[in-house]
Amino acid sequence: MNIPTAPQANVVPTELPLTQPEVASRRILLLGLVFGVMFGFLLQLGGVAKYHVLIGQLLLVDFTVLKVMLSAVIVGAVGIHLMHRAGLVKLHIKPTRYASNILGGLLFGVGFALSAYCPGTGAAALGQGNYDALAMMAGMLAGSYLYAEASDWISRRIDPIGDRGKLTLYDFLPGNRTAITLGSVAFLIAVLIAVETFAAR
Repeated sequence: MNIPTAPQANVVPTELPLTQPEVASRRILLLGLVFGVMFGFLLQLGGVAKYHVLIGQLLLVDFTVLKVMLSAVIVGAVGIHLMHRAGLVKLHIKPTRYASNILGGLLFGVGFALSAYCPGTGAAALGQGNYDALAMMAGMLAGSYLYAEASDWISRRIDPIGDRGKLTLYDFLPGNRTAITLGSVAFLIAVLIAVETFAAR
């Protein structure tokens, strides 16, 4: 004899609350998106997402890129130093590894010379409709994949060559961090003024 049973209610699984690392990860991704958009906007606004401006820098006939980058380094150095002193940010210093730094710099320079774009300017150029940047973006993605695949071998074979650890100017120059930061900023301002005054335009 079949005994009727009460219908079972549908049980909807409730979502587990996000853990602290997950919240932090989402916040970092959101901040990366916001600052990435701002960075691309400023690159485009400064005119350094244009092919003829970038290739002009490599040919030493247009110093717009150098002036924009020096200005950014000056503002960034002062801002990060003040925020670090206030305890708002932590410094994440990359280690100095001669072999890796030299080889990476050469590869970057060759790619920049051949395409006239770097990853940041290439993305900004593509965003403003320069479809010639597509080839560079494809090469960048391919190179990133190859690097990820070879990263273990690089860490074992290349990184130990000339590994000096985390070095800054503070480790070599006398004085406190504030004096070294202000001195570096003053030097860069002098370079910026010299470039603006004497370099070809």
